[in-house]
Amino acid sequence: MQSPEESNEEYAFEVQDIPITATTDATEANLASVQKFVAVGVSILMLCSMIYIGTLLFSGDGFVTYRPGDQALESQDVYSDLIDFDGIKLNGNGVTVCIVDSGIMPEHPDIDTADIVMWKDFVEDRASPYDDHGHGTSMAGILIADGWMKGIAPKVDLMVAKALSDDGYGDDGDVAEAIDWCVTNGADIISLSLGGAPDVLPFNIGSGRGSDEAAADAIDQGVFVIAAAGNDGGDEDDGDVSSPCSERLVICVGGVKQNGEHWSGSSTGDNNGRAFPFMLPRSDPNQKPELVAPAQKVPVINYEGSWSLVDGTSAATVYVTGAIALLLQDNPSLGDSSSSTNSEQVKEWIQQSVQPEEGQNGHDDDYGYGLLKIQALLDQANG
Repeated sequence: MQSPEESNEEYAFEVQDIPITATTDATEANLASVQKFVAVGVSILMLCSMIYIGTLLFSGDGFVTYRPGDQALESQDVYSDLIDFDGIKLNGNGVTVCIVDSGIMPEHPDIDTADIVMWKDFVEDRASPYDDHGHGTSMAGILIADGWMKGIAPKVDLMVAKALSDDGYGDDGDVAEAIDWCVTNGADIISLSLGGAPDVLPFNIGSGRGSDEAAADAIDQGVFVIAAAGNDGGDEDDGDVSSPCSERLVICVGGVKQNGEHWSGSSTGDNNGRAFPFMLPRSDPNQKPELVAPAQKVPVINYEGSWSLVDGTSAATVYVTGAIALLLQDNPSLGDSSSSTNSEQVKEWIQQSVQPEEGQNGHDDDYGYGLLKIQALLDQANG
């Protein structure tokens, strides 16, 4: 576009007989065009600024942001205080944790420096880590994130076994095989959030060896197994916690809200025994669930590269997984046993260190023995 000055000179040189009013009209037309151009540019700039600010503040699920929204960051602080995680200097170094889930998307900026030491895909047999559902990535972040989100034990050596497909389903035989793989390859802790994901149905029950048997075998070989109680609490409760959380020495985790009260979606334990399906009454310290941890509006990373808030005992499970990793880092001898002895000991420490609800006496079928308190657990182990 020519400037008004260039237009004047052109008219003056080539068409000197054109009246001055023509030059003035052309100048005004050019100025009007420039004004329109500037107005459009300013509008686009303002729109881009609003979108940028929105990405910084919006914390909705699936929206790619440059940082978590304020609600997610505040929730992280609330739960850190609730479980007495603030001020703990341990980071899980030297402890190997195996997560059995839907996989992991290691490119997320909050976990891209994490140490993923082994990977196995029991669904598609792909060689490199991926997550086509997202649940596994979110759970891994609660444990190992070291960015905007802060994991409970970010320096653990992480093994990931993909046993859930892109729709959240998984064959129970694949889950059992994944648990065996974790044990064979040296896991100290196995984290199973399978029964506690919203809209995730983990098991197509088969006729072969199941996850409950595999979990029990893992514990007998000295591995700690942490599992989700399930999310069918309230009117939809089926009467007990999910499998393999129901296994005696599995550490079964229910959920709480930000104020420490029981989250209504968390599954209720059945500890009285029954005739069908047959189950003996459960006794201390193995009544289900054993404890509760954060499960509502929990801040997580997601496989889209952003951050979300989620509900579910899946998340509560990983908080406890992280706490046990810190416990093993602080007490390395706990990882030396090749029997269930150490799982039994840690269950007693859990019972003695958790915080019961106000007025609670003994075990509660919803709240377990009480709320996870990480510092108290470490103190209990150290006498």
